[in-house]
This record gives sequence, structure tokens and C-alpha cells, in this order.
Amino acid sequence: MAQYLLSVWHDDDYVVDFSGEDMQRIVPQVDTFNNDLQSAGAFVFAGGLHSAASATVVRASGDDVSMTDGPFAESKEQMGGFWVIEAPDLDAALEWARRGAAACEGPVEVRPFESE
Repeated sequence: MAQYLLSVWHDDDYVVDFSGEDMQRIVPQVDTFNNDLQSAGAFVFAGGLHSAASATVVRASGDDVSMTDGPFAESKEQMGGFWVIEAPDLDAALEWARRGAAACEGPVEVRPFESE
């Protein structure tokens, strides 16, 4: 089976407030989705991310390495979390993404991993 990255996207100014009304609704939906992935044997790994403001970009050029605070790319959207799943084909991965987007109430991008 192939592996796919399902990435969840947010506006660049998002703040996760687990005590807020939206999160009180969304967290159980995502928990159900995660359980469904695990029951189907499709779950590999998942995680939520802090905002891009917490990022550090490390650049190497020869022996020189520099580090800068903040995201690598300036964008109005940023990845807020992800799932790595196994699916028999792109259509199955897209169906999981559809269900994930409904659960987290946001866009989910699907990208296949390169195979060896």
C-alpha cells in the first residue's frame, strides 16, 4: 500500500483554543476520524502543529549554517496538522481526506510519498 500525507490547513492567524466552542465540537469529530483510520488499518502517524510563528528555519550552504525564526514561506495559510496514512490508491486516500476535512472543518491537502 502507498503512503499519503493528509495535511490540514488554517488561516495564518489561527490560534488553537481547546476551551473554545469550535474546538469543543471539532476535537471529538477528529478523535472519531482517528479511531476510524486506526480500525481500518490506514493510520500510520498524525500530529498537530504549533503556528508557523514558532518555526525555525535552518539553512546550510557548504560549511555555513544559519538559523532564522519564523516560517520558511510567507503565506496566508499554514499547515496546522497532518496524518500519514496507508491507502491502496489515490481514490481511497482522497476519501480519507474528505472525511478528515469534514472532521476538522478545514481544507486537507493530499500528497503521495515518493516510492522507492
